Amino acid sequence: MRTILRGLHAHAAAFGVLICLLSVVPRALALEPAAMADLASDETSDKARAIDTIAAAGDEEALTVLEALLGGDLQVTPDKHFLIKRSSGLVDAISGSPVSPEPDEYDKVRINNRLRAQTESAIAGLRLLSRDPAVRLEAAKAIDPSRDNLPLLGKALSRESVPEIRNALRKAEAVANLHSPDPASQLAAIETLAGSTDPRVKADLMALSRSTAKDQESPAMAKVHEAAADAVKAIERRLAMYAYLGRFFTGASLASVLLLVALGLAITYGLLGVINMAHGEMLMIGAYATYMTQQIFRDHFPHSVDWYLVFAVPTSFVIAAAVGMLLERTVIRWLYGRPLETLLATWGISLFLIQLVRQIFGAQNVEVANPSWMSGGIEFSNLVFPYNRIVIIAFSGAVLLLVWLLLSRTRLGLFIRGVTQNRTMAACMGVRTGRVDLLAFGLGSGIGGLAGCALSQIGNVGPDLGQSYIIDSFMVVVLGGVGQLLGTVYAALGLGVVSKFLEPYIGAVPTKILILVLIIAFIQKRPQGLFALKGRAVEA
Repeated sequence: MRTILRGLHAHAAAFGVLICLLSVVPRALALEPAAMADLASDETSDKARAIDTIAAAGDEEALTVLEALLGGDLQVTPDKHFLIKRSSGLVDAISGSPVSPEPDEYDKVRINNRLRAQTESAIAGLRLLSRDPAVRLEAAKAIDPSRDNLPLLGKALSRESVPEIRNALRKAEAVANLHSPDPASQLAAIETLAGSTDPRVKADLMALSRSTAKDQESPAMAKVHEAAADAVKAIERRLAMYAYLGRFFTGASLASVLLLVALGLAITYGLLGVINMAHGEMLMIGAYATYMTQQIFRDHFPHSVDWYLVFAVPTSFVIAAAVGMLLERTVIRWLYGRPLETLLATWGISLFLIQLVRQIFGAQNVEVANPSWMSGGIEFSNLVFPYNRIVIIAFSGAVLLLVWLLLSRTRLGLFIRGVTQNRTMAACMGVRTGRVDLLAFGLGSGIGGLAGCALSQIGNVGPDLGQSYIIDSFMVVVLGGVGQLLGTVYAALGLGVVSKFLEPYIGAVPTKILILVLIIAFIQKRPQGLFALKGRAVEA
């Protein structure tokens, strides 16, 4: 075993020397067929020498050959002509040109674990010197930060001009220098890594800070130990700050969903006084409308499938609003002023809609894929802000703005506000309250459909989708104040953020119980919620 390790270190050192030699020549050496000849040998030492020689060429052909060797695609003929097996056939290992006709006899170049490790190290080095910045960045993040790779890291740093890649290389070099026998090098590495937010760097620094008593007898090592401990504390403070920032973003994302769900309830419950237990199924209908729009685009407009969401938004609103208006005309209009009956009736409607969707689409969840422009996210240190959640937050803000404009700047909004504050007086003024009820219920249901469209972008769509949000949305409406948009916004944001900050400490279920208890206690002191609805009917 020791012999194998000494061999690996020797080859790594030789490879580092060869890479450093590349700095004295103006351009990379060209890969020659003779450099690959020893790969056909049965001796491990010959193959190891060939790998070092190929790596020293430092060009794209050398990287292609080594990647084929590592992947088991490098072939050799009896006359030592090297080929690479592709899905389209055999190509020449150096020129990349197709081989036609293919030779009758060839065999795969086989390597053992020792040669595999050497090849991986050589590939990492060649990728660090690639012309493509994306390849260099990936290689800089993936390279093993060991002291054996220090010459290679130094060579890459001397040639690198892209700041992001230089930072990754400098970090890898500093991690490697943590194990240096020179305390000065260790202190310099600790100073470089003190600004990191990588938990792996924190673990390396913690291991260094826990030095033995023998190390602490040396003043230089005691200083290294103290610097490492201070760096660990700095990283912990930084990680805690980013953790709080991540929780706030997650809470804002949850709040945006709760806001969309609760907006519809804030209109219907505030105007009609109907405890609509079927509002969660409006979310489900909107989500399935989004799924059907996606399927239509996949089947009939495959080249424009990335834009299905643009059409799914109005589709989900219209379908959910139509279902809500149908329910209002057929069931709910006969139960106004009878809260218990409306609660039971809407609960039965929700069960009916869930079972109807199961019969049509099946009981299993269906997948709604994100468009390509919503995939990925913004990376900020060790945090990732997904694009789909950012879009949902912006979408919730846009819907809120449109609802506010509708209620405050349109004739329908004036009627809704009038009926909400004093239905009898509005009717005496000639407002057709029955029609306002119908349109308001359709508006609230349509907003629920928009919430389902948004939810489809962050999870699977199933028949029970709405059941997970109906209770939380009622809590938002009651806490914010019935019929109050501003109160709904504050309540949704508060519930979303507070729940995400509490969950890591007490768990998800206890958090929901605690929030429910706090809301009940608040309602006992302030029954009208955060923002009381003002009007003659309320004051009477």
